[in-house]
Order: sequence, then C-alpha cells, then structure tokens
Amino acid sequence: MFVRSLGSGRPLVALHGFGVDHRIMLPLEQAVRDAPWRRVYLDLPWAEGATVSTAASARDVAKEVLADIREHLGAEPFAIVGQSFGGMIARYIAHELRSQVLGVATLAGVVEAKHDARKVPDRSVLVVDQSVLDEAGDSRDEFTADHVVQTADTFAAFTEYVLPGSRGSNQAVMDRIAAEYALPVEPEVQHPQPFMAPSLHVFGRQDAVVGYEDGWALRDHYPRGTFAVLDTAGHSVHLERPDLTAALFRDWLDRMDATGR
Repeated sequence: MFVRSLGSGRPLVALHGFGVDHRIMLPLEQAVRDAPWRRVYLDLPWAEGATVSTAASARDVAKEVLADIREHLGAEPFAIVGQSFGGMIARYIAHELRSQVLGVATLAGVVEAKHDARKVPDRSVLVVDQSVLDEAGDSRDEFTADHVVQTADTFAAFTEYVLPGSRGSNQAVMDRIAAEYALPVEPEVQHPQPFMAPSLHVFGRQDAVVGYEDGWALRDHYPRGTFAVLDTAGHSVHLERPDLTAALFRDWLDRMDATGR
C-alpha cells in the first residue's frame, strides 16, 4: 500500500473509506499538525496510488493493513483512525493488536456491513447554496449524493479531498472487495473483552449511508469511548462539521497523552 507520512512523534495510522483515497483524511491535519504525532496515511487497494493487490474481501484488506503496519511500525505503539469502511478496518486492527494500540477513532464508521440491514435515517439535505450547485458542473451529482450541507465550504473540501480519490479509484478492485464487504466476525465479537484504551466514534445525525444507531450500540464495549452524533452532518461528517470534529479529535489525542503509554 502507498504510505504518506507527515510530522513526527508517535504514529497515528489513518485509513480512508471505500472508493476514495487517503486525501479524505487530510482535513484532520488541523487537529493534529501541532501535536506530537506522526501521521501515517495509507492508501487502500483500490486507490490510484496503491500498490498492486489481490485483495478480494474486507478480510483481505484488513490483513494487508495489518501486514503493512507490522512492516512499517514493528512493535511501536500507535493509534489508529478510520473513516467509513476504514473505520471497520481500524476496529479490526485495534483489536488484533490491542496491546500495541494507544487508541482508536472512527468517523462515520461502518459497523453493520450489510447495507439493507443498517439502521439509517431518511435521506435529507439541511443546508443548500443553490449558486454552488449551479456551478458544480459534472461533479454535482457526486457532491450532492451524500452531503447534508451543500455550501461553498463543503464543496471546496469535497473537490480537494474527495473527488480526486473517487475518480482515481480502481473499479475492478472495488467490485472484487464489495462482493465480500463484511468481515467474517465483528472485532468486538472476536475479541469480547472491553476495549480499554481511549476511543472516539463520530457519527452524522443525518447520515443515510451508515447511520449512527448501529455504532451507538457498541458503546458498552468501549468504556473509555466518546460517542458523538453530530447534527447537520451526513456521511461526510468531518467535512461538514470540521471544527467540532477537530475539537473531538484533539480531545481524543489529549486522552491518549494522559495515559502515559
């Protein structure tokens, strides 16, 4: 997998969602840039910059990520954050390497992998700037598909951080993995002991893709978890509510710093 590393300090591994690349995670830099963390951004197998992969399931992706982390970090303690599909993989890694993981965070993370089994709200749009949509051109449909907040700021973030990865994705690889999108066993079932390191789980109240109720149901497994459901946010919660997401993310970093590991 392609790896992009920024900063210095303890490693913070970042995993993006399905059909995009590591750039969707870069807005988190506003929360991490001045903190003592080395950000390690991975590109998953369908991303344009990723190395050739034979992955044909979510489990294959998880095992490739696990191998990459072991190759690049060895036994070094690290934290991990994942967005959407990457959130599911981050939970897998956090449990498989529990003794090495300082904490885990998810942003609009996939919990229920089967789309028709997810508890999601009805699709809604809360804020619209029609002038932005009028000038969005051929990216309009992609932008409006998941965004609850359709403004100049969210469109700029979408154009910079989402669109390039979306358009550069390898559809054949995605189709292969989508056929077995779920992990064989949920991480919390495979490892039923509560996850005691600091965690953060951010959801959009209006997220019609993965929702928030399936993720909220995991709260007892994470005794040191902050679970936040943000209003006026959909599946692009960290792009639609960047300041609040950054504040929650910084708090998560502070909580890991306080553990002294």
